[in-house]
Amino acid sequence: HVQLVESGGGSVQAGGSLRLSCAASGYTGGRMCLAWFRRVPGKEREGVARIDTVGGSKVYADSVKGRFTISKANAKNTVYLQMNSLKPEDTAMYYCAADSFCSAVPAGFRYWGQGTQVTVS
Repeated sequence: HVQLVESGGGSVQAGGSLRLSCAASGYTGGRMCLAWFRRVPGKEREGVARIDTVGGSKVYADSVKGRFTISKANAKNTVYLQMNSLKPEDTAMYYCAADSFCSAVPAGFRYWGQGTQVTVS
């Protein structure tokens, strides 16, 4: 049973920083893609960033390029999202997702965390 647990959300002023963490447990496959999505009420879930644990390739949404950095802890199924220069439009519920292969869409991920709220004022 795969579990993803996010932490690190909160409230911050525009221009500030937050770091989100997601710890994955119970995953027995060798290859894993870890991703962050976000959702604003009334809108579709949006991909923010993802990282393939094989090769380490990273993909970012255009809206966060240069401000957000996704990384993975060595030897651990833990992924981080460092968010700098935050803007009010970054306000959303942020979700961690995982599966064997990366996908640009939420339907491509079977495993999801419960979400952590980020509010930028």
